[in-house]
Amino acid sequence: MNLPLPVPTALSKPYWQALSEGRLVFQRCSCGHAWLPARRHCPACLGSDLQWEQASGKGRLLSWVVYHTAYHEAFASRLPYNVAIVELDEGPRLITNMIDAYDQLRGDAPVQLAVQHEDGVALARFRMDTGA
Repeated sequence: MNLPLPVPTALSKPYWQALSEGRLVFQRCSCGHAWLPARRHCPACLGSDLQWEQASGKGRLLSWVVYHTAYHEAFASRLPYNVAIVELDEGPRLITNMIDAYDQLRGDAPVQLAVQHEDGVALARFRMDTGA
């Protein structure tokens, strides 16, 4: 079974386009707040003066969980797999996967973007940044 894949929208198109080019972008409001995923209004001030910015691709691993049970049959062949929260150096947090073995993951450790492709869709994943 194929993995459930994201469906880009007009709002999220810049995010997906950047990933297909190997870059990660996020939105920032004129108030300074930055976030992911894409929104029409700033979650901090509800403003609509928003810009896309390119992320450095660096961040830190805040938290993760390792699944040993597949709650969707498409993930059964990937067991065990992780779901992680990464905070980018620029501030936004995103839910992602770490590509390192789960026993190598360390809280608050530096991470680096590792774009991977699933069925033709570029996805933002991360690896431990051992050079940091």
